[in-house]
Amino acid sequence: MEYSEKVMEHFMCPQNCGRISNPDVSFAYGDPSCGDAVIFFMRVKDNIIEDISYLVYGCCAAVASASMGSVLAKGKSLEEALTITDEQIEQALEGLPENKKHCSNLGASAIKGMIGKYLAIN
Repeated sequence: MEYSEKVMEHFMCPQNCGRISNPDVSFAYGDPSCGDAVIFFMRVKDNIIEDISYLVYGCCAAVASASMGSVLAKGKSLEEALTITDEQIEQALEGLPENKKHCSNLGASAIKGMIGKYLAIN
């Protein structure tokens, strides 16, 4: 299985990984069919994602997808971040092997779910 340099970069040196202090919201998401799971944390100020982080359990593609999802969302308005798609994450990672394309869903779905939860409680 061949991963792009960008996937390997985000796997070996994931961006925004960890747990931020005092998040406004957290959201867990997983794919029971493959066992990958992620918890995202977010802090919002003036409708902008001021900080975002995650803890992830999964394969190389899952780690890279969570990392890239956080990079794409950080600094964006909630409305902009809601438009992040699986395809955008996959493109930003310069592609994923066919049997790992579902991993891009991990980042995009968790971010959408987290923003939905934030909007519901605020």
